[in-house]
Amino acid sequence: MDTENKPFVVEDNVVVTMNYSLSIDGEVVDSSEGEDNDPIIFLQGTGQIIPGLEKSIYGLKVGDKKSVTVDPKDGYGEVDPESIVEVPKDEFPEDFPLELGVEITVNADDEDEEGEEEMEATIVAVNESTVTLDFNHPLAGKTLNFDVHIIDIREATSEEVEHGHVHGDDSEFYFEDEDFDELDEEDETNHHH
Repeated sequence: MDTENKPFVVEDNVVVTMNYSLSIDGEVVDSSEGEDNDPIIFLQGTGQIIPGLEKSIYGLKVGDKKSVTVDPKDGYGEVDPESIVEVPKDEFPEDFPLELGVEITVNADDEDEEGEEEMEATIVAVNESTVTLDFNHPLAGKTLNFDVHIIDIREATSEEVEHGHVHGDDSEFYFEDEDFDELDEEDETNHHH
Protein backbone atom coordinates (compact mmCIF):
# COMPACT_ATOMS: atom_id res chain seq x y z
CA MET A 1 0.00 0.00 0.00
CA ASP A 2 2.98 2.28 0.40
CA THR A 3 3.11 4.62 -2.58
CA GLU A 4 6.49 6.13 -1.73
CA ASN A 5 4.96 7.83 1.23
CA LYS A 6 3.35 10.33 -1.13
CA PRO A 7 0.97 12.69 0.66
CA PHE A 8 -2.59 12.34 -0.58
CA VAL A 9 -3.95 15.69 0.46
CA VAL A 10 -2.79 19.25 0.76
CA GLU A 11 -1.46 19.78 4.27
CA ASP A 12 1.27 21.75 5.99
CA ASN A 13 4.77 21.19 4.66
CA VAL A 14 3.78 19.48 1.45
CA VAL A 15 4.83 20.96 -1.86
CA VAL A 16 1.81 21.76 -4.00
CA THR A 17 1.76 22.31 -7.76
CA MET A 18 -1.38 24.22 -8.64
CA ASN A 19 -2.96 25.95 -11.57
CA TYR A 20 -5.10 28.93 -10.74
CA SER A 21 -7.16 31.61 -12.35
CA LEU A 22 -7.97 34.84 -10.50
CA SER A 23 -11.08 36.83 -11.33
CA ILE A 24 -12.15 40.15 -9.89
CA ASP A 25 -15.64 41.43 -10.60
CA GLY A 26 -16.07 38.71 -13.21
CA GLU A 27 -12.92 39.58 -15.13
CA VAL A 28 -9.89 37.27 -15.18
CA VAL A 29 -6.90 39.34 -14.05
CA ASP A 30 -4.30 36.62 -13.56
CA SER A 31 -3.94 32.99 -14.51
CA SER A 32 -1.24 30.35 -14.39
CA GLU A 33 -2.61 28.72 -17.49
CA GLY A 34 -1.67 29.80 -20.96
CA GLU A 35 1.36 29.55 -23.17
CA ASP A 36 3.78 31.65 -21.17
CA ASN A 37 2.72 30.53 -17.74
CA ASP A 38 3.38 27.58 -15.51
CA PRO A 39 1.54 26.27 -12.48
CA ILE A 40 2.69 27.75 -9.18
CA ILE A 41 4.70 25.53 -6.86
CA PHE A 42 4.74 26.38 -3.18
CA LEU A 43 5.20 24.99 0.30
CA GLN A 44 1.81 24.79 1.96
CA GLY A 45 1.43 26.37 5.38
CA THR A 46 4.24 28.89 5.07
CA GLY A 47 2.36 31.90 3.76
CA GLN A 48 3.76 31.77 0.25
CA ILE A 49 0.33 32.33 -1.20
CA ILE A 50 -2.30 34.64 0.23
CA PRO A 51 -3.86 33.44 3.50
CA GLY A 52 -7.42 33.02 2.28
CA LEU A 53 -6.34 30.82 -0.60
CA GLU A 54 -3.90 28.81 1.48
CA LYS A 55 -6.57 28.07 4.09
CA SER A 56 -9.08 26.96 1.52
CA ILE A 57 -7.00 24.26 -0.17
CA TYR A 58 -6.26 22.08 2.86
CA GLY A 59 -7.49 18.57 2.25
CA LEU A 60 -7.67 18.83 -1.52
CA LYS A 61 -6.30 15.92 -3.53
CA VAL A 62 -4.41 15.78 -6.83
CA GLY A 63 -6.87 16.48 -9.62
CA ASP A 64 -9.28 18.37 -7.36
CA LYS A 65 -10.69 21.64 -8.59
CA LYS A 66 -12.20 24.27 -6.36
CA SER A 67 -13.59 27.76 -6.60
CA VAL A 68 -12.57 29.97 -3.72
CA THR A 69 -13.73 33.46 -2.81
CA VAL A 70 -11.23 35.39 -0.72
CA ASP A 71 -12.28 38.54 1.14
CA PRO A 72 -9.83 41.45 1.17
CA LYS A 73 -8.79 40.79 4.78
CA ASP A 74 -7.62 37.30 3.78
CA GLY A 75 -6.20 38.50 0.48
CA TYR A 76 -4.20 41.65 -0.08
CA GLY A 77 -5.74 43.56 2.80
CA GLU A 78 -8.10 46.48 2.90
CA VAL A 79 -7.09 49.76 1.35
CA ASP A 80 -5.03 51.66 3.93
CA PRO A 81 -5.57 55.42 3.63
CA GLU A 82 -2.19 56.03 5.26
CA SER A 83 -0.53 54.23 2.37
CA ILE A 84 -1.61 56.99 -0.01
CA VAL A 85 1.04 59.68 0.13
CA GLU A 86 1.60 63.05 -1.51
CA VAL A 87 5.15 63.67 -2.67
CA PRO A 88 6.59 66.96 -3.96
CA LYS A 89 6.92 66.81 -7.69
CA ASP A 90 10.52 67.95 -7.59
CA GLU A 91 11.55 64.69 -5.96
CA PHE A 92 11.07 63.01 -9.33
CA PRO A 93 13.55 63.23 -12.20
CA GLU A 94 12.49 65.80 -14.76
CA ASP A 95 12.00 63.25 -17.51
CA PHE A 96 9.95 60.91 -15.32
CA PRO A 97 6.59 59.92 -16.87
CA LEU A 98 4.26 61.35 -14.22
CA GLU A 99 1.01 59.88 -15.44
CA LEU A 100 -1.91 58.28 -13.71
CA GLY A 101 -1.59 54.55 -13.32
CA VAL A 102 2.18 54.46 -13.74
CA GLU A 103 3.69 51.95 -11.35
CA ILE A 104 6.98 52.87 -9.75
CA THR A 105 9.40 51.34 -7.29
CA VAL A 106 10.40 53.59 -4.43
CA ASN A 107 13.37 53.01 -2.17
CA ALA A 108 12.26 53.62 1.39
CA ASP A 109 14.86 53.89 4.12
CA ASP A 110 14.16 51.15 6.59
CA GLU A 111 15.40 52.36 9.95
CA ASP A 112 15.27 48.96 11.63
CA GLU A 113 17.34 47.19 9.05
CA GLU A 114 20.42 48.03 7.13
CA GLY A 115 19.79 49.23 3.63
CA GLU A 116 16.68 50.25 1.82
CA GLU A 117 13.41 48.55 1.25
CA GLU A 118 11.85 48.69 -2.18
CA MET A 119 8.15 49.50 -2.25
CA GLU A 120 5.84 49.43 -5.21
CA ALA A 121 3.51 52.37 -5.69
CA THR A 122 1.02 53.52 -8.28
CA ILE A 123 0.60 57.16 -9.28
CA VAL A 124 -3.01 58.04 -8.53
CA ALA A 125 -2.96 61.84 -8.87
CA VAL A 126 -0.70 64.49 -10.34
CA ASN A 127 -1.12 68.21 -9.83
CA GLU A 128 1.12 71.24 -10.28
CA SER A 129 3.38 70.70 -7.30
CA THR A 130 2.70 67.22 -5.96
CA VAL A 131 2.28 63.63 -7.04
CA THR A 132 0.06 61.27 -5.06
CA LEU A 133 1.38 57.75 -4.67
CA ASP A 134 -0.67 54.78 -3.57
CA PHE A 135 1.43 52.14 -1.84
CA ASN A 136 -1.50 49.80 -1.35
CA HIS A 137 -1.28 46.55 -3.29
CA PRO A 138 -3.20 46.98 -6.57
CA LEU A 139 -5.57 44.23 -5.38
CA ALA A 140 -6.08 45.67 -1.88
CA GLY A 141 -9.72 46.01 -0.96
CA LYS A 142 -10.79 43.62 -3.69
CA THR A 143 -12.68 40.36 -3.32
CA LEU A 144 -10.68 37.71 -5.13
CA ASN A 145 -12.27 34.76 -6.90
CA PHE A 146 -9.90 31.90 -7.54
CA ASP A 147 -10.46 28.76 -9.54
CA VAL A 148 -7.76 26.31 -8.55
CA HIS A 149 -6.74 22.91 -9.85
CA ILE A 150 -4.30 20.77 -7.84
CA ILE A 151 -1.78 19.24 -10.27
CA ASP A 152 0.61 17.52 -7.89
CA ILE A 153 1.45 17.07 -4.22
CA ARG A 154 4.74 15.83 -2.85
CA GLU A 155 6.50 15.65 0.49
CA ALA A 156 8.79 18.59 1.10
CA THR A 157 12.41 17.83 1.82
CA SER A 158 13.61 18.59 5.33
CA GLU A 159 15.65 21.44 3.89
CA GLU A 160 12.61 22.96 2.23
CA VAL A 161 10.67 22.75 5.50
CA GLU A 162 13.56 24.29 7.39
CA HIS A 163 13.92 27.15 4.91
CA GLY A 164 10.18 27.64 4.51
CA HIS A 165 10.08 27.57 0.74
CA VAL A 166 10.42 25.30 -2.25
CA HIS A 167 13.96 24.91 -3.48
CA GLY A 168 14.80 25.85 -6.99
CA ASP A 169 14.73 29.56 -7.51
CA ASP A 170 14.26 31.37 -4.22
CA SER A 171 12.74 34.46 -5.70
CA GLU A 172 10.01 32.79 -7.70
CA PHE A 173 7.64 29.94 -7.25
CA TYR A 174 7.40 29.32 -10.96
CA PHE A 175 9.56 26.54 -12.28
CA GLU A 176 10.12 24.90 -15.59
CA ASP A 177 10.39 21.13 -15.45
CA GLU A 178 13.93 21.18 -16.74
CA ASP A 179 15.00 23.15 -13.66
CA PHE A 180 14.34 20.10 -11.58
CA ASP A 181 16.65 17.93 -13.67
CA GLU A 182 19.41 20.48 -13.31
CA LEU A 183 18.82 20.68 -9.57
CA ASP A 184 19.15 16.95 -9.15
CA GLU A 185 22.48 17.00 -10.95
CA GLU A 186 23.69 19.91 -8.86
CA ASP A 187 22.69 18.17 -5.67
CA GLU A 188 24.78 15.17 -6.59
CA THR A 189 27.81 17.31 -7.24
CA ASN A 190 27.39 19.37 -4.08
CA HIS A 191 27.00 16.57 -1.64
CA HIS A 192 30.07 14.42 -2.16
CA HIS A 193 31.23 13.43 1.27
